[in-house]
Amino acid sequence: MPLHIMLIILLFLLILSGFFSLSETSMMAINRYRLRHLAKQGHRGARLTVKLLENTDRLLGVILLGNNLLNTASATLVAVIIATFFAHDDFALLIGTIAVTFAILIFSEITPKVIAAAYPERIALATSYVLTPLLTICYPIVWFVNLFVSGLLILFRLKPKKGESELEQKISTEELKTLVLEGGHFIQHKHQSMLLNLFDLETITVDDVIVPRSQIEAIDLNADDDVIHTQLLTCHHTRLPIYRERMDNIVGIVHVRKVLNQMQGGKITAATLEKVMRAPYFIPSGTSLFSQLQLFQENQKRVGLVVDEYGEWMGLVTLEDIIEEIIGEFTTQAPTQTSTFLKQEDGSIIVEGSTLLRDLNRKLGFQFPLDGPKTLNGLILEYFEDIPEAGTGLNIAGYPMEIIQTKNRVVKTVKIFPVSAETEAKNPE
Repeated sequence: MPLHIMLIILLFLLILSGFFSLSETSMMAINRYRLRHLAKQGHRGARLTVKLLENTDRLLGVILLGNNLLNTASATLVAVIIATFFAHDDFALLIGTIAVTFAILIFSEITPKVIAAAYPERIALATSYVLTPLLTICYPIVWFVNLFVSGLLILFRLKPKKGESELEQKISTEELKTLVLEGGHFIQHKHQSMLLNLFDLETITVDDVIVPRSQIEAIDLNADDDVIHTQLLTCHHTRLPIYRERMDNIVGIVHVRKVLNQMQGGKITAATLEKVMRAPYFIPSGTSLFSQLQLFQENQKRVGLVVDEYGEWMGLVTLEDIIEEIIGEFTTQAPTQTSTFLKQEDGSIIVEGSTLLRDLNRKLGFQFPLDGPKTLNGLILEYFEDIPEAGTGLNIAGYPMEIIQTKNRVVKTVKIFPVSAETEAKNPE
């Protein structure tokens, strides 16, 4: 056979081997979720690819069978060329071996795999049209080879469970969050933020969004009717807790609109409240926001009173509080609940001690720890293990601050000073 014919055949074998390398890398690198989406839309190539990937052992069997067969044929053809035209020349045999190895690496392995890694979807969908019939034709050989493969896997206790293909592997919450973050170019910033907040509902508890007792509007049934009437007309909320004599004795929740409908021109009295109030709904401390959202839906409630392990109520949580954790603030807060952030000329910020640490981190970009106390006051009291006096300075999580005012065993006002660039570098996110 003429030399130029054998060289053409060699080139053809290298190209075919490159096809199998191209197919292998593209099949393994393709985005499985994008592939499923295309298959659901009816893309024939995507459906074929999904079917091929459902049996990875068979797919790899036919690809590697073709790849190794062609590479071996290429090496054999080079040996024939050298034996025919350079008989008994050891140096020619060495050069030929190096040349065919170099050609296989460049044309059949590295270059095709780099291309496939760059365009996996386009190549995998196209090669599936060739691999599907090829797998059908070569199935007896692939099945025979896989018998030995399965035996080795069983011997080394590496046999994968049935149905545990790559397309069926579960994805964790953290991996989902990474997918959302990496899809920033395709997802609007607001939607991306909402999705990330939704994932966090499992880790955030009602204690993180609670409105403390000191900031809650409540009505005493034992108060004078005039006081109750005035309080209802001037309240800032639509639902109010009702207690008798002391705040610990909550007896119900009242919807202000229902009370006002009962007025009929007269004053609102304690008896009116008792007619329309509902039984209080209590929430155990530490309940995740995701669970509580479901419980609100199941029990058809919008307000719950958070109680600790001793049964003492700590504050309340509303359905709106949970929704705001997902989509951001959308309601106007009452004056009693407004967290004050007063920025000073020197860059420092005056903050109320009752401010939630989550609000400080989210609104001001701080990085206070969230695995302990929920408010700035609680964080400072934990730091000192005592009630600090006004004028006391401290540094928590790299943030220098000063106590401005303490009252009734509570840190009322704190000044947080700006953090230097050096400190930020030592405390990265």
